[in-house]
Amino acid sequence: MTTISTATQTLGGDDDRGLQAVLLDMDGTLVDTEDFWWQAEVTLFADLGYQLSADDRAHVVGGPMTRVIDHLLSSTGVDLSPADLTVLINQRFVDLLDGGVPLMPGAERLLNTLAAHGVPAALVSASHRHIIDIVLRSLGAEHFAFSVAGDEVPRTKPHPDPYLEAARRLGADPARCVVVEDAPTGVRAAEAAGCPVIAVPSVAPIEPAPGRLVLPSLEHVDLELLRSLVASRV
Repeated sequence: MTTISTATQTLGGDDDRGLQAVLLDMDGTLVDTEDFWWQAEVTLFADLGYQLSADDRAHVVGGPMTRVIDHLLSSTGVDLSPADLTVLINQRFVDLLDGGVPLMPGAERLLNTLAAHGVPAALVSASHRHIIDIVLRSLGAEHFAFSVAGDEVPRTKPHPDPYLEAARRLGADPARCVVVEDAPTGVRAAEAAGCPVIAVPSVAPIEPAPGRLVLPSLEHVDLELLRSLVASRV
């Protein structure tokens, strides 16, 4: 299954200065998978004879996988290649997804609200394509115009490339695309792309900043708020 489309979508917004789209992270933002990733990493390394710490978790939350792998190899000294460790972690994670993925509070309501008002949504994740396609079985591919995977752009988060690519596919101005993220890595990517950001921290803390609103849950996100973030920027 694939949800990628290079076609320009019909954009939201009531005027030439309004909200055009909402770009959403996946893990920890829409679906409660950050614990799944951590469980995959902890149990794998336990099998290999290593114990991961809370400090390790703070370093790996939010990806991207290359950074996760680099940290885990350097902190444990395990005798595996980056490619082999990536395969092992991904497989352990996929095994944990067999029973489905729980949605974060407010995620379904937010996606339904965007659809009801004709505001395009794109899924922008550092996870690889095969992981996204598995999670979309629970999340619902129909909620998104397309998805951008971490292995489909030259540079993934914290670089701006994934969000710039999503805006390009939509034919949208990044300043009129609100990004919803849960991790500092993704927030940096969105801000580097020039997008207003709503941060809903899952594991690592995120501080408020100009152009960045920090909220405790997606249950606090509505269409009026999304539009107001764009109106304050353009």
